[in-house]
Amino acid sequence: MSYVLLVVGFFLLVKGADWFVEGSASIARKLHIPAIVIGLTIVSFGTSAPEAAVSITAGLNGQNDIALGNIIGSNIFNILAVIGAAAFIHPIRIQKSTIQKEFPFAISTAIVLLILSLDTLLQGYPTNMISRADGLILLIFFAIFLFYLFDLAFQSHKKGEDIEEDEMSEERSIGKSILLGLVGVTGIVLGGTLTVDSAETIALSWGLSEKLVGLTILAVGTSLPEFVTSVVAAKKGENDIAIGNVLGSNVFNVFFILAASAVLSPIAVAPAIFFDLGIMLASMLFVFFFSILGKDINKGEGAFLFLCYVAYMVYIVIRN
Repeated sequence: MSYVLLVVGFFLLVKGADWFVEGSASIARKLHIPAIVIGLTIVSFGTSAPEAAVSITAGLNGQNDIALGNIIGSNIFNILAVIGAAAFIHPIRIQKSTIQKEFPFAISTAIVLLILSLDTLLQGYPTNMISRADGLILLIFFAIFLFYLFDLAFQSHKKGEDIEEDEMSEERSIGKSILLGLVGVTGIVLGGTLTVDSAETIALSWGLSEKLVGLTILAVGTSLPEFVTSVVAAKKGENDIAIGNVLGSNVFNVFFILAASAVLSPIAVAPAIFFDLGIMLASMLFVFFFSILGKDINKGEGAFLFLCYVAYMVYIVIRN
């Protein structure tokens, strides 16, 4: 039965992502909102639902080490594996405005989180913690990010800027586009849940340890929606949705989900996690550098990013 559910889960993921991208792109065109804004908000927040469920539930249960590990692991997967795979399938063109504005915001998530975590070094505290006050600081950054996005959407809508509507979006009403997007995100979340649960059951039946399953299948599983959505968007030529999904998801993960978890219960930061934080920051800088270098992320760079993630996974399996 687990194998059947695995197939069903993958089908829902792929088909849900297909509908979600189509619906989101159509909404952007109908409302004359840049696709990058849709990618940074509706798409990224929707695909981050699994991370939100895992991390906030962990926060409520006082298991904030799970919340922190899930967020950092998901962000690393988003940058290296999601962008890497999407770019390898179809090079991702990056807009100048995205390089100048959205990328620095996404990079700031790693920098701010690193600074807030260094209590022993910066403040002389005996332990490193992400306190409730730190959580509120992260939420303030999230509010600033939302204000920027709403202002960008308002200004673009006012000027009527965006890609011309294609024949399909002209035929589809705004109501149908929203419905298509909602059905799509439902398929993504449900498909991701089925895939992760069935894959975990299969892996355990093969004799793999729960620890190894947690580090691999569960960590990757909560980011499957971002993975499938960005790959589908890249194949359809929706570059802004593909890159906006990843950048927006990473911002949402740290500045909202992790912030909410910390407000619920302060998070102790283990020494080993600083290596992963460093990888998270280095990954963002790599992608930022590639974007500046050629105004896109090509197939070779995509393959490099994905191989970096494979190397990272090998390392954490050995480390743990």
